[in-house]
Amino acid sequence: MPQSFAGVQGRSVPETSLAQRVSEAVQSHATPISQLLRLMWQVDAEPGANENLRAQLRARIGAPLAS
Repeated sequence: MPQSFAGVQGRSVPETSLAQRVSEAVQSHATPISQLLRLMWQVDAEPGANENLRAQLRARIGAPLAS
């Protein structure tokens, strides 16, 4: 029997800013490259996005796995 998600839709979940998500992802070495690439796409899609966010993501995506 499928469960209904009606109760979940009414909940308000605090949304973190893109800058905060990028910062957390860059600091965590457990973050998969696929998630970093999705964040890069979001930064590129945001009008007036901070170039610093792009630089942080590029550095983390290009970093060796052991770093």
